[in-house]
Amino acid sequence: MSQPGNKTVGTLVKNAGKGIWDKTFGRLTGSGIRTDSRITHTRAKWSGRSTEKDWRVKLTIPADAPSRLKELLFDNEVLGPLAKGDNPVNGIIWPITPSIIYSAASNYNSLSQVHSNYPFQAYQNSQPNDINIIGDFIVQNSEDAKYWVAAIGFLRSVHKMFFGGAEQDYRGNPPPILHLSGYGDQMFNKIPVVLNQWNVELRAGVDYICTQQQPYGGSAPQVGRPHLQNITSVDDVPATWAPTISMVSVMITPIYSRDSIKKFSMRGFVDGTLSKETGIGWL
Repeated sequence: MSQPGNKTVGTLVKNAGKGIWDKTFGRLTGSGIRTDSRITHTRAKWSGRSTEKDWRVKLTIPADAPSRLKELLFDNEVLGPLAKGDNPVNGIIWPITPSIIYSAASNYNSLSQVHSNYPFQAYQNSQPNDINIIGDFIVQNSEDAKYWVAAIGFLRSVHKMFFGGAEQDYRGNPPPILHLSGYGDQMFNKIPVVLNQWNVELRAGVDYICTQQQPYGGSAPQVGRPHLQNITSVDDVPATWAPTISMVSVMITPIYSRDSIKKFSMRGFVDGTLSKETGIGWL
């Protein structure tokens, strides 16, 4: 026996489902998922990311930095995850879109005039101000925890000068200049910056995941890894606990050399060609 209203209810459910699907479809296609008919058969595939530019927010060692500097920073088990994998960047990437506070200023000198109601403003200079980046780091497994440990180690390292130790070719040098990138060519594209301050929030009330920064070496000596030669059990492997969610923030300052400033062109700055001509980004 048929029940009245079933057809109407079914139509409403179908239409409601269609509306939800349209919104979901829009989000999926905007994220880079294929838009061909196969998606309607639940065969969603990521496509095009390998050919598109990476617009995520990154703080990295410049690509043209000396290989010796990269080796010094990343040829180890602690910071190694930042320079390995499918898309190594020699630096840190905020896994979740962070908040960025960026501003600039023009400075004027006030010139007081006798018998005048208003002072004259004499232009002095313009400058980009410090940039604050605030974002969450999510850790879901031991591999994520390794990346979190490497990111914190990177920030600890790049705000220190080179002093003592075996790095005689860099001894006495200031902290390295970094590149800030994010959101495409006309926003932050290899902006030269120095790290002024960084913060990490180790929250209470969240889970912590353990990760080991060095592989288990066993009794066999590790060539080129003298600090691993005495490892005889898994208990000897250094371990660190990373929070499942933490806030990492940095304050960086744009820095331009005199040689770079000499190449500045207002026309090139306005039309966006200055970055290509100089190899660095401009704010």
